[in-house]
Formats: sequence, structure tokens, C-alpha cells
Amino acid sequence: MLRKKLSDRKNIIILVSLVLASFALMTFDIRRSQTPTFFETVLMWAVSPVQNLITNTLDSVSNVVDHYILVADVSKENETLRQEIDKLIRQNNELNEELRRRSRVGDLMEYQENRSLKSVVATVIGRDATQWARVVFVDKGTQDGIRENLAVVTHSGVVGHVIQAGLNTSKVLLIVDGRSAVDTLFSNDRIAGVVVGTGMEFCEMKYVPITAEVNVGDQVLSSGLGGLYPKGLVVGTVISITKATQGLFQEITIAPSADFGRLEEVLILLS
Repeated sequence: MLRKKLSDRKNIIILVSLVLASFALMTFDIRRSQTPTFFETVLMWAVSPVQNLITNTLDSVSNVVDHYILVADVSKENETLRQEIDKLIRQNNELNEELRRRSRVGDLMEYQENRSLKSVVATVIGRDATQWARVVFVDKGTQDGIRENLAVVTHSGVVGHVIQAGLNTSKVLLIVDGRSAVDTLFSNDRIAGVVVGTGMEFCEMKYVPITAEVNVGDQVLSSGLGGLYPKGLVVGTVISITKATQGLFQEITIAPSADFGRLEEVLILLS
């Protein structure tokens, strides 16, 4: 019983002591100077690592966010620059192509003016899909004055003639087609013959007498006979000659002057 009373008294004394100490600390805190107390020093020492960790973490997160925003902005700017570069490259290609087209058309117009030919410039828009026919399609038709059996040329030479004319497009049979035949003559000695297509890249000149003096490199012109091609158009050049021991005519191979592999614009002669 006595021990219990002593224990209760001890607890009361401890409680009163804590209250008095708290009151003293509060009073001292009100009157204290700017110099940190021992308790504050201990508290700061204990809290400082945690505060530094939080501060460093926030700084790291802030740096990551800033870096992400910077990278996103740079990526967006790079994409914009790439699109602009692609646009400039496309425009440059279009301008170069237009310059080349104007150069080709300029050659055709000069050829037209020099020969005083009434003609229409047409663009090749298609080729025959079969290996047996050598024809091309152009973007001019009857509404442009085009009709069948009009000669088609470039500044290099004869291309062929119109075999079908639609309202807006026409079909042109090339002189290398096996169905083509052009009345021709040699530019030097004026010996006549007929240039026919082989279906390949070359033509043959037929009905040239075995006695005619023909040399590799001789130029072949349209003779004007038959009413299809005007006289004097360049058809091609002799690249090989075979004189058989028997027979009346020579076997002559002609390379067309027109480059059919690069045919893009042509002149359709209207008269």
C-alpha cells in the first residue's frame, strides 16, 4: 500500500516537472535571441539530411521534366525542319523537271520555226503494254486538230504517225513497229528505198539496189512519197550493210534518229 502511494507521488512529481519544463521552454523561446538553441541545433542536424534528400529529389525531378520538355521541343522542331527540307527537295525536283521539259519543248519549237511547220506539241502519256506493238499515246486529240495519218516527229527525227485520234488523246504508231513503212532516200546520192520496222530498236531499209554505193553513217531522209511524211525529215542513219552474192537488193539496218526510249514530247504535224 505504501509502495503504491510512493509510486503515485513519483508520477505526479514527474508530470509537474514536465509541465514546469515546458512552461520554462516556452518562456525562454519567447525571450530567446537569434542564436539557435541546443535543441534547435540537434533538430536541424536530425532533419537536414531528410531535407537535403527531398530538395535533391525535387531538383532531379525538375531537371528530368525540363530535359523532357526540351527534348520534345527539339524533336518537334526537327520534324518540322525535315518536312520543310522534304518540301524544298520536292520543289527543287519539280523545278528541274520543268526546266528540262521547257528545254525539250524549246528544241521542238525551234525545229518547228526553222521548217515553218504548222504543228502541235503533245506529251507522251502512255505506251502499249504488249511486246508485239510499238505504239505510244499522246495527250492531244481531235479537239486540238489531230486526225489519223498525221506525221509525228521530234527535233531529232521521225517518230511515227497517228493511227487513231480520240477527243483528247491519240495513238501513234512508231516507225520501229513491224506495221510501219516510210518512203525514204539517202541524203547524199538520193537513192530511194523503204524503211520498215522490225519490232525491235532498229529498222531495215528495203529495195535499195545491190549496185548502189551505200556506206555506214549515211543519213536517210523521208522522200515525201505516199503523202504521209513531208519530204526531208530525218529518219535515221545506216549502221550495217550486207550485200548478198545473189539477189537484187542490199540488206541495210537503220538506227532511228529519234530516241524512243526517252520519248516525252513530240510534234504532230498538222499539214
